[in-house]
Amino acid sequence: MRIFLDTANINQIKQAAKLGVVSGVTTNPSLVSKERAADYEAIIEEICSIIPGPISAEVLVEGVQETIEQARRISAWAPNVVIKIPATAEGLEATTALAKEDIKVNFTLCFSPNQALLGALAGAAYVSVFVGRLDDAGHDGIQVVNDTVDIFRNYKELHTEVIAASIRHPLHCVAAAKGGAHIATIPFNVLMQMIRHPFTDVGINRFLADWQGASKKD
Repeated sequence: MRIFLDTANINQIKQAAKLGVVSGVTTNPSLVSKERAADYEAIIEEICSIIPGPISAEVLVEGVQETIEQARRISAWAPNVVIKIPATAEGLEATTALAKEDIKVNFTLCFSPNQALLGALAGAAYVSVFVGRLDDAGHDGIQVVNDTVDIFRNYKELHTEVIAASIRHPLHCVAAAKGGAHIATIPFNVLMQMIRHPFTDVGINRFLADWQGASKKD
């Protein structure tokens, strides 16, 4: 399973890039607005320059033709841009049209295997299943990811990758990996939580203390 970072914070992206484990970035209007970025194009271009993998940028309009036209403009910002389009009937139509133009789409805000399957059939490169939001509503978000992965495995002609999105904690990542999700897109704090463990800290402190003690004896 690959790891994408779910943020528009440039500092976080730079820090994560140094770790060598992040393959892409996903953004959305809410994440960009948190950074108070006035220039949407500039922030996406900067992210694309830091991470060479897929960078998802969401359309900011409604309507099929409006979505297609804006998607074309956004896709021209950098070679690794992927267009995020919501899982609606209009989004499905736009995805079908863009896929024919070889513009990669991340079919987002999927909350059921049906939505994800339709996105894949329309030619989306990725479908994003929102695990945390499903859990918040009393559903099993990871099960939706698992069901989607199982469906896609049945059909070799489906090349769409499943993104486990709206990840809230490291256990979501483990569950998504066990279920076969191709990608988990995670906040920076969850990435840091994945590497940290109190036993590791205890072990490091103990090793250092033992070495210092041995050095004093010499």
